[in-house]
Amino acid sequence: MMAASLLRRDKKATATHLKADLTQPDNSSGLRQLHELLDSVLNPEKTAADTEALDWCKCLIAGGEGFEEFCRTVRSYDNATLCGLVWTANFVAYRCRTCGISPCMSLCAECFNNGEHTGHDFNMFRSQAGGACDCGDSNVMRESFCFRHRLRTGENVPTIPRDLLLMSEMVLPRFILCIIQYLRDGYTEARDLQKVLQQLEPQISFLEELTKMGGAMRTVLTKILTNQQTFKELSMQEDNHYAKKNYEKYLSALKNSGLVSVEEKSQGATADGVAGAEGGAGAMCLLGSVPGSPNESGKDEDPDAGQSVGQRKRVKLSSSTKPCIIESLKHKCFLEELLFWTIKYEFPQKMVTFLLNMLPDQDYKITFTKTFVQHYAFIMKTLMKSHESDTMSNRIVHISVQLFSNEELARHVTEECQLLDIMVTVLLYMMESCLIKSELQEENNRHVVVNCSEALLKNNTYWPLVSDFINILSHQSVAKKFLEDHSLLMLWMSFVSFFQMNLNKRELNEHVEFESQTYYAAFAAELEACAQPMWGLLTHCKVKDTQEYTKTVVRYCLETLQIWFDAIGFIDEPAPNQVTFHLPLHRYYAMFLSKAVKCQELDLDSLLPDQEMLMKIMVHPLQIQACLSEIHSNMWVRNGLQIKGQAMTYVQSHFCNSMIDPDIYLLQVCASRLDPDYFISSVFEFKVVDLLTMASQHQNAVLDSEQERPMLEGALTFLVILTSLRIHLMSDDEILRAEMVSQLCMNDRTHSALLDLIPENPNPKSGNVSGACSFEEMLSAVADFKAPVFEPGGSMQQGMYTPKEVWEKEFDPIMVVLRTVYRRDVQSAMDRYAALKQSGIHTGNPWPPYKERTPLHPCYKGLIRLLHCKTLHIVIFTLLYKIWMDHQNMSEHVLCMVLYLIELGLDNQVQDMKPDEEPCIEEHCHDSWFPGTNLLSNLHHVINFVRVRVPETAPEVKKEAPASTSSEASSYGQNVREAQVFSLVAERRRKFQEIINRSNTEAAQVVRPKSSSTRWVPPGTPPQLVTEILEIRESMLSLLIKLHQKLSSKQNSLSASWLEDMETGRHAHGDGITAIERILTKAATRSCQIKRSIQDICGKVYPPVPPKKTSPTDKKTMEKEERQRARERQQKLLAEFASRQKSFMETAMDVTEATMDLGPAEVMESEVLYDCVICGQSGPSTEDRPTGLVVLLQASSLGHRSKSKDAKKLPTSDEEHIYPSDTCGVAHDVRLTLMQRFFKDSSCLQSVSIGWDGGVYVQTCGHTLHIDCHKSYMESLRNDQVLQGFSVDKGEFTCPLCRQFANSVIPCRPGRGTEAGAWHSPTNKKTCVLVKEVEELQEKISFFPTESNLSREMELVIKDIKNATQKKYMDYGKNPGSPDNDFLFMYSVATNLELELVHRGGNLCSGGASAAAKRSCLQLFHVLAMHMRLYSIDSAYNPWTKLTQIPHSRQAEEERPEVPMLFRDVPSLLIIFILTMPQPLRKHFTCVVKMLYNLQFTQALAALSTKFSSEERQAWSSSGALKRLSSSVWSPQSIEFGLQQFCLPFLRLSCLLQHHLYGDNLPGCPEQEEFVSLATSLGLFSTASQPSSSVLSASCLEWPVSAFDLVSQWCREVTGLSQMQAEQSLTLLVQDPEWAAPRLLQLPDNYNVIFQYYHRKTCTVCKKVPKDPALCLVCGAFVCLKGVCCKQQGICECVLHSQHCGAATGIFLLINASVIIIIRGHRFCLWGSVYLDAHGEEDRDLRGKPLFLCEERYRVLEQQWVSHTFDHINKRWGPHYNGL
Repeated sequence: MMAASLLRRDKKATATHLKADLTQPDNSSGLRQLHELLDSVLNPEKTAADTEALDWCKCLIAGGEGFEEFCRTVRSYDNATLCGLVWTANFVAYRCRTCGISPCMSLCAECFNNGEHTGHDFNMFRSQAGGACDCGDSNVMRESFCFRHRLRTGENVPTIPRDLLLMSEMVLPRFILCIIQYLRDGYTEARDLQKVLQQLEPQISFLEELTKMGGAMRTVLTKILTNQQTFKELSMQEDNHYAKKNYEKYLSALKNSGLVSVEEKSQGATADGVAGAEGGAGAMCLLGSVPGSPNESGKDEDPDAGQSVGQRKRVKLSSSTKPCIIESLKHKCFLEELLFWTIKYEFPQKMVTFLLNMLPDQDYKITFTKTFVQHYAFIMKTLMKSHESDTMSNRIVHISVQLFSNEELARHVTEECQLLDIMVTVLLYMMESCLIKSELQEENNRHVVVNCSEALLKNNTYWPLVSDFINILSHQSVAKKFLEDHSLLMLWMSFVSFFQMNLNKRELNEHVEFESQTYYAAFAAELEACAQPMWGLLTHCKVKDTQEYTKTVVRYCLETLQIWFDAIGFIDEPAPNQVTFHLPLHRYYAMFLSKAVKCQELDLDSLLPDQEMLMKIMVHPLQIQACLSEIHSNMWVRNGLQIKGQAMTYVQSHFCNSMIDPDIYLLQVCASRLDPDYFISSVFEFKVVDLLTMASQHQNAVLDSEQERPMLEGALTFLVILTSLRIHLMSDDEILRAEMVSQLCMNDRTHSALLDLIPENPNPKSGNVSGACSFEEMLSAVADFKAPVFEPGGSMQQGMYTPKEVWEKEFDPIMVVLRTVYRRDVQSAMDRYAALKQSGIHTGNPWPPYKERTPLHPCYKGLIRLLHCKTLHIVIFTLLYKIWMDHQNMSEHVLCMVLYLIELGLDNQVQDMKPDEEPCIEEHCHDSWFPGTNLLSNLHHVINFVRVRVPETAPEVKKEAPASTSSEASSYGQNVREAQVFSLVAERRRKFQEIINRSNTEAAQVVRPKSSSTRWVPPGTPPQLVTEILEIRESMLSLLIKLHQKLSSKQNSLSASWLEDMETGRHAHGDGITAIERILTKAATRSCQIKRSIQDICGKVYPPVPPKKTSPTDKKTMEKEERQRARERQQKLLAEFASRQKSFMETAMDVTEATMDLGPAEVMESEVLYDCVICGQSGPSTEDRPTGLVVLLQASSLGHRSKSKDAKKLPTSDEEHIYPSDTCGVAHDVRLTLMQRFFKDSSCLQSVSIGWDGGVYVQTCGHTLHIDCHKSYMESLRNDQVLQGFSVDKGEFTCPLCRQFANSVIPCRPGRGTEAGAWHSPTNKKTCVLVKEVEELQEKISFFPTESNLSREMELVIKDIKNATQKKYMDYGKNPGSPDNDFLFMYSVATNLELELVHRGGNLCSGGASAAAKRSCLQLFHVLAMHMRLYSIDSAYNPWTKLTQIPHSRQAEEERPEVPMLFRDVPSLLIIFILTMPQPLRKHFTCVVKMLYNLQFTQALAALSTKFSSEERQAWSSSGALKRLSSSVWSPQSIEFGLQQFCLPFLRLSCLLQHHLYGDNLPGCPEQEEFVSLATSLGLFSTASQPSSSVLSASCLEWPVSAFDLVSQWCREVTGLSQMQAEQSLTLLVQDPEWAAPRLLQLPDNYNVIFQYYHRKTCTVCKKVPKDPALCLVCGAFVCLKGVCCKQQGICECVLHSQHCGAATGIFLLINASVIIIIRGHRFCLWGSVYLDAHGEEDRDLRGKPLFLCEERYRVLEQQWVSHTFDHINKRWGPHYNGL
């Protein structure tokens, strides 16, 4: 009852009264009253949307004051030293790597700007998942805190009065309970959760508001949220029926989530672990596993495992060693239940923000972290079920990164809540939901792997869990715990083994139907889930003390590998035609081995398994290398493009150091420990085994002949990489240097590309690259910076780094091959190298240089034995022989690699090699080929006969014994017996058997085998093979010398004394000849025997006669020559084409500023001939078949010209503004509006020029075509499906010859070129006669042109011109569509003249003319003239009469007068006269100009006189200009200057018009003489009198009638205007024709200034902060790009603005991307950026480096805008569909 009475009272009064009661010592009545009130106010049975309850809470908490006031008071007690500002996705924050301890550190803009970060390595970034500001948190950042968060002690914050928060403590628990009850009620599996959340929005926002009141209020909230007593009392009120039901809902929600509440736990524990749950956390509360037995791969091998694959399998953790991992979720406080519902409702943003806002409170942070860990498994289950897993992932990470980045906290939870166990188990569970059977090795495979096509992997749903795991492993204390926990490690290894996934099977017959793209998911999963945690662990294994950890990991790797080999049923041979690129177990093993040797001084042998296991480990990585070759040889082409994608990703910079590098390293380790002959023969299993025969023909069972060469090259290149790569043996700095050099050798690179291309030195989260400090230093050591330059074509360069002098010593082709994703990059590196080297002594094409290698670490010495084993020597011998004999499929690359291997062998001698005891005489396989294994001694060993298996058709098959000298004949039989035979396959089998037999007894030591003497014949050889014996009689040395002769094509290229002359500076650079010389020299210096052999061989100079002359070689040389000739023919054709193109470019572009002035003699002869660029015919333009000029019509806006020459500044604060009032557009608008108020409309429109806005500008490339040809060309374009960014329907096309963009064709008028000859001759007629003639000409009724193709085309062009601009520019008049509007529109000629002036810098001082502009102007003029002559001017209103006569009588009064002559725009009158007169003659033109000049001069006088003060006016009028008053400002000189300046614009336009119509030259002159020069060329000075110097402007006048009368008449027109006020008349009278050239806005130097002001600015239209804000660089308008909010009639704001502001041309700066976008009509393009970072690069996605204005680029942008050349220069256009 009492509550009811309280409710009726005023809220504030009630609150005050209650607070008073509660502060009494005995507050029981107050408490009772409050509880009753709250029971009724916070009744969860009311709808949540009712805000009454919220208002009551605010009042009660504030205890009677205003809530705002209360907030301020509480804030003043804020004692927090952390910022903790929470932001959501897309917020712009900062990260400073100099100050961050944790790489996740981030700062809000305010804290960043108030901190000290000058000179630091920082960047701005756009948050992806959300985050919080770490300012003040010394666990995460070093002390560069901003001044608000420098550690404050409690002293200066006053203690909080007890009663201030008293009410909060009472009211808030009930309020929070109320929210929880709403959440319980609202949750049902099927209901729309969003709706419930929307209703609760105000309540949750209120909680958020409370957290922002600072530390004091957060403390109160923490107490309430974590107090178990309060929760118990409030949550389960037994007496209240509603509360009871509500609590039951909560319990059932718990149960449905698979979480057992404590009551049920006791029964659940007895049942099997799957009790109350569907395999989620409930089962995990009893996760147990078979104790001990490390061989259990962590999965129970139950008999029906075969069937259950793909369903979930339980992983059992040993229950004896671990306590129950996850307490059953029994919520003990509000916080725990709130988090539970937050997860249930899939992390609503508001809840997340509230929970994070509380984090600055330390007690809360610890409790919340524990609660979060407790719910971890539940979070994972919810995430897997969620439909919005992306959003949810971001929100989860938003929370977890705040908790786990703090080492102290992470360690605490690891110890107390088994965080590591939970994470690993949860990850395992997650992956177990999508396991499938691995098909590796086919048949009896028991291994399971993750299925990459499952949504879980495809959508990266595992990402938040993996990211947390990586995050906590970055803390040393946590990582050590992980490494010490053996059962966890074993579990982790079995997790890693799931990722030996995504098997590819080679398609042999059909092309695969569906190319699966699952490989993206596979690579991402291995990198994120396996490799990154591995790098995390490796960072903690860098010192000797951590040896134990490494040993443990290696041990478990080997155990898991063994389990894996057993599971896939692997014995010795890999299954053919299949490959997986994912071997994370192998890579873990390799990386830990590498670290052990490099950093921990462990003995390698102690970590290696027995030989048999090593052989198994070697197989799969080697298979990947072979498959890389196969893929590049197009053998996997039927698998589609995705297999190439995999091969590229495997070596790509982000993956290579977690994939190919460990693989190669592992193979190096295997090679150094296994029998070298076995290893080499395994490598040549690259399917090229059949190729290694001495015979000229062979059969290859597995390869097509065109695949043999690339496969052989692949095998040899791999061997070279294997024996010469030292990546895992170098220091980090050396690696960085090598990586950098190899990238720079391929191409010049930008700074960001280098950062991206150089593999991170992987600590997974370190945002920085290997030793970030040294990146810049290393870069400056190996590269020079090349500042960005401009290419005239408009393509914008970035700042590039180009290699210094590294080519001599550091260019390493092997490293380049290893690091290239595209083969073309290797070629590019070689081309760059060749370009440098060819300038030197060697003329040949340089070969990849040989680079000396650093000596190997003693651990890996065994690797050298590869180079000293007989198998390799036989291969080398065979290949040298085959190359010398020109067998097919040999290439320069093969020779290059063979020589590289020989040289590596010479440089790396095996130290402890004893000379072989006795040469083996047994004839088994190939020991008889060479006596020993040392390369030096085998080089000069001569091999006489070889037994080969060849097809019967081969030329070697002969019918009689070889022709030989008699002495040899006797020993022939013996030779046959000695002839060598060689079979790799057999050799490998034998060695393998040996190793297997021996590995049981002797584990590590390899001894030389004594082998059986049986000769092994490959089984199943096709019958047509026969055995033949070839006579060879060569050694490797002799073959090298013969190859030298062959390459240098000289018979005796090496004389016997050659070695002595050899200078000691062996040249490391050069072609094959140099390489052979270098090898021979090296060999000779290392062994006298070789030196003698070389001299012997060189002494017997004999030509290389192959044993059997076979026709293929002849054929080959003929083919070669034919190819050479074809190439030459092609070169010739190309050269011819290029020269034609060049000459066209020179004539067409305005490169030569040639005037098209023809001498009078040539002109008279004939009509102008035009070339049609489509049909190629040349001829005149005729009425029937007109020729047209290709033009681009575009509306122009010169309305942005202003008086001052300086650009306006872009506003970057609220105080700055741009006022458009001083622009030419505004001035003209005002003028026209004023005229239309008082004068007759038709007259108004003739009196102004509107060319300044929306006039049409015409550009041409100068090419002509027949109009009928053009039509068929357009038709073909219309049918062409592939359209290149323009719209054929709108008449757009590209010029067929020069590809310049165009949209119309102006017909050329038939007839002669320029009006010349007779037209030129000076006239002697008096002015008055001419005036009369002009008048008569005008009165002639203009004839209508006869209907012809030409006239029709001309009408069409007029239509094009009208369409080129917008409707609004066509209807300035009051009655739309009237001819007067057309009149106005015809001034587009004026627009063209005006623009030409702008391009010439505003004056005509430079003279000269551009041919293209002239042609377009002339043709445009004829078209418009023809159109205008359809209108005749009524003689009564003809301005000509008013210019030249004094009217006789007053006309009848009209309702509106005409515009007085003094108000009219003189240039416009000139154009009207010229266009409406039939074919004006030169003399008439001059006459018109003279008459108009009189008017212009009078206007100038009138305008100047208005500036006089009254005394000055008095003085001038009384005494004329002769007696001057000394005080006056206006001297005669200044007046003369003023008059000239006023008349100049008219003279310039007249001059240009005369130049275009009559072909006159434009005179060049200095600026001060411009007036005289123009007046003279226009013929204004009468020839007799040379102008007197004092008053030039007046001496040009020539009046047809009395000047005084005419001028008085003009003045009377003005003074007689009754309706106008004086100041209005003045406005119209004083017109200023001088405008500066248009300028874009002046931008600030630093981009951050623009960004900070605009990226949060609200849009003026919709008052929201736009998602993509943009700025117009012409007028500074702030617009929404693509904003739906600001659409009008379906057109978005940027497009609309471009129409209003720039007649459909808009230039916008996109704030969030720093890029400029151009809108031109219906198309748009990305122009690039005018802001570059310190490395001269654009930053298109705002990676956040500081950006600075590049003046040069901005000038280019402005230049393109003013010259209207966006369409020509920028190539990438697309339609915008009004959507920008």
